[in-house]
Amino acid sequence: MDALLKEYFPILVFIGIAGGLSIVMILASLVAGPQKPDPEKLSAYECGFDPFVDSRGRFDVRFYLVSILFIIFDLEVAFLFPWAVSLGDIGVFGFWSMMIFLGVLTVGFVYEWKKGALEWE
Repeated sequence: MDALLKEYFPILVFIGIAGGLSIVMILASLVAGPQKPDPEKLSAYECGFDPFVDSRGRFDVRFYLVSILFIIFDLEVAFLFPWAVSLGDIGVFGFWSMMIFLGVLTVGFVYEWKKGALEWE
């Protein structure tokens, strides 16, 4: 049991240092930072107007479709990079497996395109 604690002690030290440093930085920002809000600071950020309704309102479904498309194509890139690096080792089977994967993604993308998920009014 003593050997187990000896192995985990550095992790506990790092967690303690990280927690302590986080608290010190938060307190330092509260003490050193000016706390003088003015109308310019309190105005709506980037969009230029105040929100119309509650922030828990419903979003248009197109936002979700775009986010799903982003996740799909982000994962595609995450799979393509290791595939391209190891292409010499995986051979013909690996090549055609990825072509099938890309084909399925292309069919899905064409379906989304035809359904108008990428059109904005």
